[in-house]
Amino acid sequence: MPRASVREQIVEAAFEQFHRHGYNACGVKLITDSAKVPKGSFYNHFESKEALALVVMDRYGETRHLDRLRTPRTAPLARLRAHFEALARDIVDVGYERGCVFGNFSTEAADHIPAIRTAVDAAFGHWAAALAATIREAQADGSVTTGQSPEVLARFLLNAWEGAIVGERATKDGSSFAAFFAVAFEVVLR
Repeated sequence: MPRASVREQIVEAAFEQFHRHGYNACGVKLITDSAKVPKGSFYNHFESKEALALVVMDRYGETRHLDRLRTPRTAPLARLRAHFEALARDIVDVGYERGCVFGNFSTEAADHIPAIRTAVDAAFGHWAAALAATIREAQADGSVTTGQSPEVLARFLLNAWEGAIVGERATKDGSSFAAFFAVAFEVVLR
Protein backbone atom coordinates (compact mmCIF):
# COMPACT_ATOMS: atom_id res chain seq x y z
CA MET A 1 0.00 0.00 0.00
CA PRO A 2 1.45 3.40 -0.91
CA ARG A 3 2.47 5.72 1.89
CA ALA A 4 0.25 8.75 2.47
CA SER A 5 1.63 12.09 1.32
CA VAL A 6 3.13 14.34 3.96
CA ARG A 7 0.24 16.75 3.47
CA GLU A 8 -2.27 13.95 4.01
CA GLN A 9 -0.39 12.75 7.11
CA ILE A 10 -0.61 16.27 8.53
CA VAL A 11 -4.33 16.56 7.74
CA GLU A 12 -5.09 13.16 9.30
CA ALA A 13 -3.10 13.99 12.42
CA ALA A 14 -4.75 17.41 12.72
CA PHE A 15 -8.19 15.85 12.27
CA GLU A 16 -7.49 13.53 15.19
CA GLN A 17 -5.83 16.12 17.41
CA PHE A 18 -8.34 18.92 16.79
CA HIS A 19 -11.17 16.49 17.42
CA ARG A 20 -9.59 15.14 20.58
CA HIS A 21 -8.13 18.33 22.10
CA GLY A 22 -9.77 21.27 20.32
CA TYR A 23 -8.26 24.13 18.37
CA ASN A 24 -6.48 26.02 21.15
CA ALA A 25 -4.79 22.99 22.69
CA CYS A 26 -3.25 21.90 19.40
CA GLY A 27 -0.06 23.53 18.32
CA VAL A 28 1.74 22.87 15.07
CA LYS A 29 4.34 20.79 16.96
CA LEU A 30 1.69 18.47 18.44
CA ILE A 31 0.20 17.99 14.98
CA THR A 32 3.53 17.33 13.25
CA ASP A 33 4.70 15.04 16.06
CA SER A 34 1.46 13.10 15.72
CA ALA A 35 1.92 12.97 11.94
CA LYS A 36 5.53 11.88 12.43
CA VAL A 37 6.81 14.57 10.09
CA PRO A 38 9.29 17.40 10.70
CA LYS A 39 7.72 20.64 11.92
CA GLY A 40 9.13 22.46 8.88
CA SER A 41 7.04 20.21 6.62
CA PHE A 42 3.92 21.82 7.99
CA TYR A 43 4.71 25.18 6.41
CA ASN A 44 5.44 23.55 3.05
CA HIS A 45 1.77 22.58 2.90
CA PHE A 46 -0.12 25.10 5.06
CA GLU A 47 0.20 28.82 5.55
CA SER A 48 -1.01 28.59 9.15
CA LYS A 49 -2.80 26.49 11.73
CA GLU A 50 -5.97 28.35 10.72
CA ALA A 51 -5.57 27.20 7.11
CA LEU A 52 -5.18 23.61 8.29
CA ALA A 53 -8.22 23.96 10.55
CA LEU A 54 -10.33 24.92 7.51
CA VAL A 55 -9.21 21.75 5.70
CA VAL A 56 -10.01 19.68 8.78
CA MET A 57 -13.47 21.25 9.00
CA ASP A 58 -14.18 20.26 5.39
CA ARG A 59 -13.00 16.73 6.09
CA TYR A 60 -15.07 16.57 9.28
CA GLY A 61 -18.15 17.71 7.38
CA GLU A 62 -17.83 14.63 5.17
CA THR A 63 -18.24 12.41 8.26
CA ARG A 64 -21.51 13.91 9.54
CA HIS A 65 -23.82 11.22 8.12
CA LEU A 66 -25.74 13.61 5.89
CA ASP A 67 -26.18 10.70 3.48
CA ARG A 68 -28.59 9.15 6.00
CA LEU A 69 -30.91 12.09 5.39
CA ARG A 70 -31.22 11.09 1.73
CA THR A 71 -31.68 7.31 2.04
CA PRO A 72 -34.20 6.30 -0.64
CA ARG A 73 -37.34 4.39 0.29
CA THR A 74 -37.04 5.29 3.98
CA ALA A 75 -39.59 7.56 5.64
CA PRO A 76 -38.17 11.07 6.21
CA LEU A 77 -38.74 11.06 9.97
CA ALA A 78 -36.92 7.71 10.21
CA ARG A 79 -34.05 9.17 8.16
CA LEU A 80 -33.86 12.16 10.48
CA ARG A 81 -33.68 9.92 13.54
CA ALA A 82 -31.11 7.60 11.88
CA HIS A 83 -28.93 10.63 11.16
CA PHE A 84 -28.80 11.68 14.80
CA GLU A 85 -28.47 8.08 16.01
CA ALA A 86 -25.38 7.66 13.81
CA LEU A 87 -23.90 10.87 15.21
CA ALA A 88 -24.59 9.66 18.76
CA ARG A 89 -22.91 6.30 18.04
CA ASP A 90 -19.80 8.12 16.81
CA ILE A 91 -19.50 9.88 20.18
CA VAL A 92 -20.41 6.86 22.30
CA ASP A 93 -17.86 4.74 20.41
CA VAL A 94 -15.03 7.02 21.59
CA GLY A 95 -16.22 7.05 25.19
CA TYR A 96 -17.81 10.52 24.93
CA GLU A 97 -14.34 12.02 24.72
CA ARG A 98 -14.82 13.93 21.48
CA GLY A 99 -17.44 16.45 20.64
CA CYS A 100 -18.29 18.08 17.35
CA VAL A 101 -15.42 19.82 15.59
CA PHE A 102 -17.82 22.52 14.36
CA GLY A 103 -19.11 23.12 17.88
CA ASN A 104 -15.65 23.03 19.40
CA PHE A 105 -14.26 25.50 16.87
CA SER A 106 -17.25 27.80 17.27
CA THR A 107 -16.66 28.12 21.02
CA GLU A 108 -12.87 28.24 20.86
CA ALA A 109 -11.92 30.19 17.78
CA ALA A 110 -14.89 31.77 16.00
CA ASP A 111 -14.84 34.95 18.08
CA HIS A 112 -11.26 35.85 17.17
CA ILE A 113 -10.55 34.09 13.86
CA PRO A 114 -12.95 35.37 11.19
CA ALA A 115 -12.11 32.62 8.67
CA ILE A 116 -13.04 29.94 11.19
CA ARG A 117 -16.23 31.76 12.15
CA THR A 118 -17.22 31.98 8.49
CA ALA A 119 -16.42 28.30 7.91
CA VAL A 120 -18.34 27.18 11.01
CA ASP A 121 -21.31 29.29 9.96
CA ALA A 122 -21.22 27.75 6.48
CA ALA A 123 -20.91 24.23 7.90
CA PHE A 124 -23.85 24.72 10.23
CA GLY A 125 -25.80 26.30 7.36
CA HIS A 126 -25.14 23.31 5.09
CA TRP A 127 -26.13 20.88 7.84
CA ALA A 128 -29.27 22.87 8.70
CA ALA A 129 -30.28 22.96 5.03
CA ALA A 130 -29.98 19.16 4.79
CA LEU A 131 -32.06 18.77 7.95
CA ALA A 132 -34.66 21.27 6.69
CA ALA A 133 -35.04 19.40 3.39
CA THR A 134 -35.77 16.17 5.27
CA ILE A 135 -38.14 17.94 7.67
CA ARG A 136 -39.96 19.45 4.69
CA GLU A 137 -40.51 15.93 3.33
CA ALA A 138 -41.73 14.77 6.74
CA GLN A 139 -44.13 17.68 6.93
CA ALA A 140 -45.46 16.80 3.48
CA ASP A 141 -46.18 13.19 4.53
CA GLY A 142 -47.77 14.35 7.81
CA SER A 143 -45.22 12.82 10.18
CA VAL A 144 -43.86 16.17 11.42
CA THR A 145 -45.73 19.24 12.62
CA THR A 146 -46.25 22.11 10.23
CA GLY A 147 -46.48 24.57 13.13
CA GLN A 148 -42.95 25.81 12.42
CA SER A 149 -40.97 26.21 9.24
CA PRO A 150 -38.54 23.43 8.33
CA GLU A 151 -35.69 25.93 8.66
CA VAL A 152 -36.63 26.89 12.23
CA LEU A 153 -37.04 23.24 13.24
CA ALA A 154 -33.72 22.34 11.60
CA ARG A 155 -31.84 25.09 13.44
CA PHE A 156 -33.48 24.08 16.69
CA LEU A 157 -32.49 20.43 16.21
CA LEU A 158 -28.94 21.35 15.28
CA ASN A 159 -28.55 23.64 18.30
CA ALA A 160 -30.20 21.13 20.65
CA TRP A 161 -27.89 18.42 19.30
CA GLU A 162 -24.80 20.53 19.93
CA GLY A 163 -26.02 21.12 23.49
CA ALA A 164 -26.61 17.40 23.98
CA ILE A 165 -23.01 16.75 22.96
CA VAL A 166 -21.79 19.21 25.58
CA GLY A 167 -23.94 17.48 28.19
CA GLU A 168 -22.58 14.06 27.25
CA ARG A 169 -19.00 15.23 27.50
CA ALA A 170 -19.76 16.09 31.13
CA THR A 171 -21.90 13.10 32.16
CA LYS A 172 -20.68 10.38 29.77
CA ASP A 173 -23.82 8.37 30.48
CA GLY A 174 -26.18 8.81 27.51
CA SER A 175 -28.67 10.93 29.44
CA SER A 176 -28.27 14.06 27.32
CA PHE A 177 -28.72 12.09 24.11
CA ALA A 178 -31.77 10.35 25.58
CA ALA A 179 -33.27 13.75 26.46
CA PHE A 180 -32.54 15.04 22.96
CA PHE A 181 -34.29 12.11 21.28
CA ALA A 182 -37.25 12.22 23.66
CA VAL A 183 -37.92 15.93 23.31
CA ALA A 184 -36.95 16.32 19.64
CA PHE A 185 -38.83 13.33 18.29
CA GLU A 186 -41.70 12.97 20.76
CA VAL A 187 -42.50 16.64 21.40
CA VAL A 188 -40.94 19.19 19.04
CA LEU A 189 -41.44 17.40 15.74
CA ARG A 190 -44.89 15.96 16.52
